[in-house]
Amino acid sequence: MNDETFDDVTSLRTRLEALRGEHRDLDEAIAHLAAAPAEDELLMRRLKKRKLALKDRIALIERMLEPDELA
Repeated sequence: MNDETFDDVTSLRTRLEALRGEHRDLDEAIAHLAAAPAEDELLMRRLKKRKLALKDRIALIERMLEPDELA
């Protein structure tokens, strides 16, 4: 593995951890909003949409980091 590849992998891992943290934060915000008596439906939909987009990006990066399996 050369330095450029190592930097790419390290950068992807760093980005992955940041996305996971943001995903957890959104999960907590959604749970808090759902527990509030005056629920803001528009905000809830936006948070859930953002959370789903993060989940997709996390899955993409995880696939990029996983080595290809030989058949």
